[in-house]
Amino acid sequence: MPRFSANLGFLWPDRDLPARIAAAGRAGFKAVELHFPYDVPAAATKAAVAAAGVELLGINTAAGDSGAGLGAVPGREAEFRALAAQAIDYAAEAGGTAVHVMAGRPGAVDHEAAHAVFVQNLEFATAKAAAHGLTILLEPLNPHDMPGYFYHRIEDAADMQDRVGADNLKLMFDAYHVGRAQGDVVTRLRALFDRIGLVQIAAVPSRAEPDEGEIAYRAFSTNSTG
Repeated sequence: MPRFSANLGFLWPDRDLPARIAAAGRAGFKAVELHFPYDVPAAATKAAVAAAGVELLGINTAAGDSGAGLGAVPGREAEFRALAAQAIDYAAEAGGTAVHVMAGRPGAVDHEAAHAVFVQNLEFATAKAAAHGLTILLEPLNPHDMPGYFYHRIEDAADMQDRVGADNLKLMFDAYHVGRAQGDVVTRLRALFDRIGLVQIAAVPSRAEPDEGEIAYRAFSTNSTG
């Protein structure tokens, strides 16, 4: 039976974070996930989650000045470590379970050099997260919404997972991004299912509620694992 969380990076955007968490609880969600909660102290987020009767799942590392993170950006490793530590400490204090490490836009650098930097940065992040019992998530972003981002294909995230080899490194399979970047979403979900820590859904290509568009989500959960 699927368990659903509310992505508060998109839902109830007219409210502050504690009010969005409360709204998710009233709407019947049992869990929430956040984008960038850092304007609200972790203790306040933890209290709001408890009051709403929901579980806190993942948060993102801060976007930084690029708007896309720094995980795979050569020359900015120290800044990445600061952002990763911030996110991991916040998630641990707020009672979360995972951190999505944003890879960033490497720019005009050798792609293999960016790969090497991302591996090193993920080794740091997974080790620090493991000390708190947290999972690190990898999520490719489609090139229409995030041009220049380090990776767009879900298979590239799986390759990165193999390169790092950490048990607490999982894929965040966003069906919207996979659909926009590659298509054949259910086949890819089935092939990578054992590697996934979190699945996200939205309509393709509108990114609206998942009751329209190119993906038949009514069949999604029943057919995805074969």
